[in-house]
Amino acid sequence: MSRISEPIRARLQTTLSGQPAGVPAWITALEDGEDEGHFGPGSAAWAVHGDLPTLVAGIRALLTQALHPGAMAGVHDHSRYRDDPFGRLAGTIRWIMTVTYGSTADAATASDWVLRLHERVRGEYLGEHGPIAYAANDPELLRWVHLAFTDAFLSAHELWGRPIPGGADAYVNDWATAGLLMQVTDPPRTRQELQDQLRSYAPVLHYDDRVADVVRFLRRPPLAPLLRPTYPLLFQGAVASLPDDLRELLRLPRAPRGTVPAARVVLKATGRVLGTRSGAETAALRRRARLEAARATRSA
Repeated sequence: MSRISEPIRARLQTTLSGQPAGVPAWITALEDGEDEGHFGPGSAAWAVHGDLPTLVAGIRALLTQALHPGAMAGVHDHSRYRDDPFGRLAGTIRWIMTVTYGSTADAATASDWVLRLHERVRGEYLGEHGPIAYAANDPELLRWVHLAFTDAFLSAHELWGRPIPGGADAYVNDWATAGLLMQVTDPPRTRQELQDQLRSYAPVLHYDDRVADVVRFLRRPPLAPLLRPTYPLLFQGAVASLPDDLRELLRLPRAPRGTVPAARVVLKATGRVLGTRSGAETAALRRRARLEAARATRSA
């Protein structure tokens, strides 16, 4: 790695994992599981979550999730996203990577941890006809977050990623496993089911000052100076990936022409800095090799 790109790598790694160098302990621990996990090499989940379009997908998912007034109230009332935005980001990435690459036990433990954090996220927001109670673990809010996540990661990957093994339906079906771990009942298993369930939320989605505040924050987050020049292209990439109805509801103009190819350039450059394989994937491959070697020894 060049002396020029090393500082950028350190800033990127700090933003995404909370530490500038080395492998976080939770990633190293993924080597220690006792089964292959829910997914493996060649799966749709590994293909999507191991690729760089996730950087755009995360922005799109947050934009979309904010349109549900219950989800927005939870963020407004309980999240420290302004004080510690990257701590929250690192926690979300940890859950995604653990479910994708960890053992089944690790995936369950990580999801249970998130659900326990959600237990205190409850309150009321003002609806059209008065106060409405919300709780982060309400089934409909859990479903909305799952749908927004799945749709964002699928859409971003289809714009900037490599072909998905098995296609879009395979990814939606894979990530339904995460939905079940997060207590989402009957998560979608196909792209069509995903779109149908998303459309069912249309009467609920709402834009207000709180959503506008989140959009402003996502447009200009407090990034390190080295990362600021390229971030606007990732944000505009997220906007470009949105369907017109959600983009218009978010009061966002169309992304400038050329945004998609420009974002592709940024993602490729980021890949050259970060490398082509995540630490979580490497840990998963080592775990699988250890388990295969143990099976071979027992059968010898």
